Amino acid sequence: MSTADAPLRAAPELTGPPPRVLVIQAPYYADVVGGMVDGALAVLAGIGGESEVVDVAGAFELPAALRMAIRTQKYDGYLVFGCVVKGETDHYDHICREACRGVMDISVETAAPIGFGLLTVHSIQQAIARSSPDRHNKGVEAANAMIGQIALARRFAETTG
Repeated sequence: MSTADAPLRAAPELTGPPPRVLVIQAPYYADVVGGMVDGALAVLAGIGGESEVVDVAGAFELPAALRMAIRTQKYDGYLVFGCVVKGETDHYDHICREACRGVMDISVETAAPIGFGLLTVHSIQQAIARSSPDRHNKGVEAANAMIGQIALARRFAETTG
């Protein structure tokens, strides 16, 4: 499915207190990542969520920063944003694969609510199309996914607690 075909989804219903969310961004492509972060922060503001934004050097550092943050147990959810644009070498393949795998491993291991917004694109135009303030903003999608995971975690906590 392409970005153009993706269904427009609203933020899931969230019971309980507004969430505290950490946004981890690798702002190498500052305009692109900033566009996704702006979209995500607008979603969080719409539900009264609190957010904190931290920077890392690049996509490679996203998983380690995420793991450090989860260990603090200060946040209800986490948003991870970055962008890797394919160049002339295979560096792109290695960074994309390992950054994605690192975040996925942490997600499965910790069951933390994580919204994933690492764009892996072949051109800057593709990145701009996915970070613009329209219905295709991947930051909005990542925030909605994370809110859904927070809601699910709260639901499961109610049934087991």
